[in-house]
Amino acid sequence: MNDRVTPPMHALPDGEAELSLVVRLPWEDVARLGQEAGRLASQMQRPVTLDEAVSHRLRSARAAAAHARPSGGSGEQPAAAPTAASSPSVTSLPRLTGTA
Repeated sequence: MNDRVTPPMHALPDGEAELSLVVRLPWEDVARLGQEAGRLASQMQRPVTLDEAVSHRLRSARAAAAHARPSGGSGEQPAAAPTAASSPSVTSLPRLTGTA
């Protein structure tokens, strides 16, 4: 039985969307997100939450993938993160290396 419920999505005034979800991560990834949040807090001169760090990492990965992808006009939709091969409906976060 699948008890999953579609998470609520909210449109934001700045043209973005906010999506609430639960993600299970190994402690190593949580620690890396904490390091990313600390780095961003230092850069932005304000406290940064882990969800802000995740959003920043996903945006950075998407931007890097868009620059690395050759322009071919194939009409493919860009992906925000690589899709796990074993389950096409699950998207994995890019590994955090702790470097900027």
